[in-house]
Amino acid sequence: MTTTNRRFAAGLIFAGIATGMLAACGGGNVKEQIPPVAHVDVPRFMGDWYVIAQIPTRLEREAFDSVETYTLREDGKVDTTFRYRDGGFDEKIKTLHPTGTVREGTGNAIWGMQFVWPIKAEYVIVYVDEDYQQTIVGRSKRDYVWLMARTPVISEADYAAHMARIRALGYDMSKIRRVPQSAGDPARMTDASRVE
Repeated sequence: MTTTNRRFAAGLIFAGIATGMLAACGGGNVKEQIPPVAHVDVPRFMGDWYVIAQIPTRLEREAFDSVETYTLREDGKVDTTFRYRDGGFDEKIKTLHPTGTVREGTGNAIWGMQFVWPIKAEYVIVYVDEDYQQTIVGRSKRDYVWLMARTPVISEADYAAHMARIRALGYDMSKIRRVPQSAGDPARMTDASRVE
């Protein structure tokens, strides 16, 4: 294969990947807008959130010890660190660093989450309690959802109430996965399994 043909083939592959990412993060097959909360106090929303349950993205299908951390920047954007173990408590921690952009006129409840420039995935805060201890983040496509809390474990009553909220939003509940959290299991709280 000539150099020109290799470049052409590489260009086609890159175009295919970009198209796939746009389809996954963009607006194809969007149902009606998922209803956001009326207002989010962004500084109160910052900090660590344990992922309790989710409809996972490809990267999260076998995630353990998932924690999302938000830090507000001076320019109003949100630096995000997503930490998780892929496949078990004994795996090394992996990290991702997307950037959140709060959309104006949405009560701070709708963000664009950018993993790769220029694509910003929809990120909608559909529930947050008064004390900013538990939250649900969803998308209008009803493809992914995250139930998160400030603690690695929540009560079964709270969990059931959140599942009812997610169901009412139009999600396929058969796709929900509870995320194993070593920090919620004293028997696993060793130096090797603790989320750093």
